[in-house]
Amino acid sequence: MNDDAPSPVTGADLIGWGHRPGPAFPDLLTRANAARAQGLGLIRIRQMLEADLPPPTAEPLALRRAGDVPLHVSIRAEDADEQKNVADVLATMAEVLKTPTVEAGALMPDACPAGHLGTIPVGGVVAARNAIHPGMHSADICCSVMITDLGMVDPKAALDAAQAITHFGPGGRDQGNRFTVSLDLLDQFRANPFLNGTRMLHSAQAHMGTQGDGNHFLFIGRSRATGRVAMITHHGSRGPGGLLYKQGMEVAERFRRALSPATLKQNAWIPADTDEGRDYWQALQIIRSWTKANHNALHQAVVERLRAEPGDRFWNEHNFVFKRGDLFLHGKGATPAWGDYAEDATGLTLIPLNMAEPVLVVRGRDAAHALGFSPHGAGRNFSRTEHRRRMGAMTPAQMLAAETAGLDIRFHAGAVDASELPSSYKRAGAVIDQIRDYGLADVVDCIDPYGCIMAGDLPLPWQTKRTRR
Repeated sequence: MNDDAPSPVTGADLIGWGHRPGPAFPDLLTRANAARAQGLGLIRIRQMLEADLPPPTAEPLALRRAGDVPLHVSIRAEDADEQKNVADVLATMAEVLKTPTVEAGALMPDACPAGHLGTIPVGGVVAARNAIHPGMHSADICCSVMITDLGMVDPKAALDAAQAITHFGPGGRDQGNRFTVSLDLLDQFRANPFLNGTRMLHSAQAHMGTQGDGNHFLFIGRSRATGRVAMITHHGSRGPGGLLYKQGMEVAERFRRALSPATLKQNAWIPADTDEGRDYWQALQIIRSWTKANHNALHQAVVERLRAEPGDRFWNEHNFVFKRGDLFLHGKGATPAWGDYAEDATGLTLIPLNMAEPVLVVRGRDAAHALGFSPHGAGRNFSRTEHRRRMGAMTPAQMLAAETAGLDIRFHAGAVDASELPSSYKRAGAVIDQIRDYGLADVVDCIDPYGCIMAGDLPLPWQTKRTRR
């Protein structure tokens, strides 16, 4: 890019000058940037476009009132902890649904809060018109699960092979130990204004073949239906997704200040019919392709190391935005449950529960009362900190032994992160019951656990030393 070239006029500029997003935006931007290329300054261009301004009485978009937007609830509480959790989730969704673009919302059986009041919860779905809300897919864009049928292999050999290949923890792979990113995919990054940057391109290459930290995992189990061993990975778009999220939130914030200053910052949006909206939508699709390639790289490497004869492989995401008709459906920890939600959809999706329970293979029911979604997992009833407090005198190792007897559970850093143990999550049986009772999906197979490698969320060495001092 020529550093001496004048900066282009953007949709955010037009909105700042008083224009409203709509069908006329592309023409306005074309005229503005043609004048910019001829050397006109921003003041002259603004004056040139004043004739196209909407009536001066136009007001910022007002927040919706309570009850204006329907909320479909597919969750029930079984005990006091769950009653508080459901109350918190309903309270935060009530604020989310005040956002002017929102047409409907839904809650899954695994719903739990995920931030300040007014932040879309895990297990939340929001349908918006002409709007992409980066805060509603979160920083972990396209967090997803993939399964490969490894065949009749030894499950311990499969877990050992996977542990030798995968990469958990912060950061990417060292030079010389990286997986290849296709040139076509890198060219797609370079062609998109949200993805064409030195840091972004480096991250796309260094983070390929990595799984991150927190609740991400690599699971080995056996299919009840076939008796064959399967491998399942759980992770998102890593560094590239985090960088795109940051840029998306910055662009959305510029639109929010001009269109609806009363909207909460975490619910800012990019109008889909602006250049920024179209570029961001395309960037999401490219990040989705990168994430699928990341899963594929790990699965194929394990297949080759085992010399396995694999069967089916499929995947699904649960932190993403899906377009259906004229609505943008934002799933935060919610899985699309209609058969053709993407070109590579198979009609089957995966719902992990916890490390000691099977991963469910389900066929979604496309339930209207759930906006077409099903749960992404088991969810939590209380925070990681609260779980640690409730441990009392028990050590993480003791809890691991008690809760996962007979299973081969490994944490990438060696030490056990108790906040990822089964007791930290909702009761798996209750989630399964609610999937059935609310008509969200049909279970077609269960992948019973042999073991897993868990990322965990342990303090870094220098943080531990600081605490000890």
